[in-house]
Amino acid sequence: MKGCWPVSLMCEVLQVSPSGYFHWRASAGSAGDRGRSLHSDEMLLTHIRAIHQQLRGEYGWPRMHRELLARGLRVGKERVRRLMQCHGIRAKGKRKFLVTTDSTHRLPVAPDLVQRRFTPAAPNVLWSGDITYIATDEGWLYLAAVLDLHSRQVVGWSLQAHMQTALVKDALLMACFRRRPPAGLIFHSDRGSQYCSQDFQ
Repeated sequence: MKGCWPVSLMCEVLQVSPSGYFHWRASAGSAGDRGRSLHSDEMLLTHIRAIHQQLRGEYGWPRMHRELLARGLRVGKERVRRLMQCHGIRAKGKRKFLVTTDSTHRLPVAPDLVQRRFTPAAPNVLWSGDITYIATDEGWLYLAAVLDLHSRQVVGWSLQAHMQTALVKDALLMACFRRRPPAGLIFHSDRGSQYCSQDFQ
């Protein structure tokens, strides 16, 4: 069977841990077989792949080596590095922090009518908006949300691949269509260029 299917796949289908399988195989053989089984590249690679998947690809070879030692597997650093490199197992790069607020613009800024009083007495009196970002396998997505500060409920949102004014405008339009707020509603946001743009105003 081993010639047809990888050990890791068979263990997954049979709901057996790879380390448990290799421990059983080592204890079933002779002392010579036990030494070869415990330290084969195939066995080590199975452990590396299992740890890589379990920790969502966060470890490069130095941390992987330390993790293997912590789990009782005596193995050299160079061997771990070589196996991971040969099989294309690498740590995911850390995603950089993105700035979503551009407050250095020269657009007109509305006066602060809220003055840090963020607890309105009724719904549809005070809304707040902001932008955040979400990392995906295909790149960054940007989420603009509108929050009713009375209930802390999201009343409108927009998810797009850019941070242009349309992002925040669409979120506000959704909130207005859903809630139909009366005249006098206050919308509070940061001084980002999207919120200060003429189109949004």
